[in-house]
Amino acid sequence: MLATRARVAALRRTGLLSGRGGGRGLWTGRPQSDTDNMKPLAGVKILDLTRVLAGPFATMNLGDLGAEVIKVERPGAGDDTRTWGPPFVGTESTYFLSVNRNKKSIAVNIKDPKGVKIIKELAAVCDVFVENYVPGKLSALGLGYEDLHGVAPHLVYCSITGYGQTGPLSQRAGYDAVASAVSGLMHITGPEDGDPVRPGVAMTDLATGLYAYGAIMAGLIQRYKTGKGLFIDCNLLSSQVACLTQVAANYLIGQKEAQRWGTAHGSIVPYQAFKTKDGYLVVGAGNNQQFATVCKILNLPELIGDAKYRTNHLRVQNRKELIKILSTRFEEEMTSKWLHLFEGSGVPYGPINSMRDVFAEPQNLYHVAVPSLARSAARCQPQLHLFVRLVCMSSWLDRKPRAGPHLPHEPLRCRYKAWQKVTAN
Repeated sequence: MLATRARVAALRRTGLLSGRGGGRGLWTGRPQSDTDNMKPLAGVKILDLTRVLAGPFATMNLGDLGAEVIKVERPGAGDDTRTWGPPFVGTESTYFLSVNRNKKSIAVNIKDPKGVKIIKELAAVCDVFVENYVPGKLSALGLGYEDLHGVAPHLVYCSITGYGQTGPLSQRAGYDAVASAVSGLMHITGPEDGDPVRPGVAMTDLATGLYAYGAIMAGLIQRYKTGKGLFIDCNLLSSQVACLTQVAANYLIGQKEAQRWGTAHGSIVPYQAFKTKDGYLVVGAGNNQQFATVCKILNLPELIGDAKYRTNHLRVQNRKELIKILSTRFEEEMTSKWLHLFEGSGVPYGPINSMRDVFAEPQNLYHVAVPSLARSAARCQPQLHLFVRLVCMSSWLDRKPRAGPHLPHEPLRCRYKAWQKVTAN
C-alpha cells in the first residue's frame, strides 16, 4: 500500500493526476470554492482505454465539462485514428484531433503484467473507467470489471462494444458502417430507388458515444447515492436500434417495413430537398397551415384548396404528383431568392450547405464558435464548440499549451520513457 501511494504521488507530480481520487468528494457534497467558474465535472477523473470514435467522443464530452481524462494508448502506435488521413497536422490526423481535446495521454502496454499493474493503480484513484475492447479481452488480462472492482469498488466501469457482452455476435469487432448495416440504418438511408448509402458521418459511433456519455453521468449520480461503483454495458448495435425510434415503431406496431426516401420523409409531405436554379433548398410543411404558406410563397394558391392535398394524409397518398409540381416551381428561381421569400414565414427551411458554407453561416457565430486549441507555442488548431452551454461555465476548452510527457501530440515513446521512470520502483 505504501508503494502504491508513493507511485500515485509520483504520478501527480508529473501532472498526470491532480487532487484526490476515488470519487470520495463526489458523494460527500463538500462545497468548493470559486463555484461561479467551476465546471460540472471538475474533480472527476476518467481512465480512458478507448480508441477510434465512440469512446473518445464520449470521454471528450466529459472532459469538456471539466472531467480529467487520462487517455491510455499503445506504446509506439497509439490510437488507430492518429494515422487516419489525410488531412494531417504534422504527424497527427485531424480525425484524431477532432475527438481527443482536453485529454492527457500516456502509453502503457496492457499485455505486460507491469502495464496491468499501472492501470490498476490508476483505476484506484479514478472515478470512471471506459474501454472498448471485445468482451472478455480485458478480463483475460486482469482488467475486467470484477478485477478492478476488487481494487476500486467505487469505479464506474463503462464497456463500449460492437454488439454487447452476450449473444451470438458479441465476439465480433464493431465498426460504425457494419453496425449501421446490421442495425437497419443503412437500409433506410439512400435514394428511394437506389442502393443503400452509408451516412456521411459515423452516426452509429456518435450516437453510441452520446449514450455512453449519458450513462456515465447517470452512473456517477448513482454512485453519489449509494457510494458504490457499477458496470455499464453500451454497444453500437443497441444504440443505433434505439435511434430508429418511429421507424422501429412503424414496424413493431404497424408491421410496416421501412424503405429509403432519399431526402424526403415517409410520413410528411412536403418535407425534403428541392433543386433550385443553383443549388438545393430543404423545406418542411408539418401541418396544413405551413403547407398553405408554402403554396403562397411558391405562387401556387390553387394547391391549397385542391382536395387531393387538403390534409397531410392525402398529401402522402398523392406524394409523386405534388412533389413534381413543387419541384418544377423551385427550379425556376435561385436559392437566394427562395431564402428571401421564406424568411419570416414560419415554415422550416434552409439550404444544403457545404463545409465552407457551414462555417461561414452567421448563425454559427452565436452557437457554433470555433476557437483555437493551442497545440504548441507555434501553432493553434481550430476546435468545434461544446454545443450544450451551461451558464456556470466560463470556459470549456483548455487552451494553454502545457509541457509534460502526457500531452497527446508528443511522441508516445517519450511519454512511455517518462512512465518507466515513474514506475521503476
